[in-house]
Amino acid sequence: MKRIQSLENNPSADNSIGRFSINGSVLKWIAVITMVIDHTGVAVIARVMASAGPESTVPWETIYSTMRMIGRISFPLFCFLLTEGFFHTRSRRKYGIRLLIFALLSEVPFDLAINGRLLDFSGQNIFFTLFIGLITMDLMEWKQDSFMWKIAACAVCASAAELLHTDYGWYGIVLITVLYLFHENRKQLCISGAVLSLLELPASLAFLPVFYYNGRRGKQSKYFFYIFYPAHLLALYFAAEWILKM
Repeated sequence: MKRIQSLENNPSADNSIGRFSINGSVLKWIAVITMVIDHTGVAVIARVMASAGPESTVPWETIYSTMRMIGRISFPLFCFLLTEGFFHTRSRRKYGIRLLIFALLSEVPFDLAINGRLLDFSGQNIFFTLFIGLITMDLMEWKQDSFMWKIAACAVCASAAELLHTDYGWYGIVLITVLYLFHENRKQLCISGAVLSLLELPASLAFLPVFYYNGRRGKQSKYFFYIFYPAHLLALYFAAEWILKM
């Protein structure tokens, strides 16, 4: 709560380095744009590549791989924004309910775009990962002075993410845990997050803009991403269907 109070009492307070800084709105836009590139690769390019066959002269594999690599940047940013939301929201309960509702609403669009099926329980969308991540941080807050409790909370929630096959699984929960633990030290947060993100190259690049985050929310719609996520998945699914029928 000290972090929240310091920002409220001193609007000019931030964690940026030097004169250059990035607010939360810019971080979210970077995350959204790289996510759309990633999902376009999965939902559209991969299907076009499969239908084109080996005789195609278009370098589909290179295009696909490049888009997926760019897309790796988005997830660490969403995890960081989740931890920021956790510490700054007025109601963590409402925050969690909102994540869960849109996790359920996004599942059919996610399954259609990613797996081409109306329902596919082999993988759940990112909102489920973020929801479990929020629960993880809430559990760790329960006993702030017990490091072993925090490890246990992370382990249980990471196992739940794996069992439910949420997007990024255990890795997502561990990353959220690390960002939570180092929330008060930006340099340690970026270093530890970047090292952990080496598992998803080039996801570590996400911590370059995070390093320059100034602690301010910036201008953004509260429900934009919640609505945009399932909407863009549906749009990509129908775009792929239209292209394949041409």
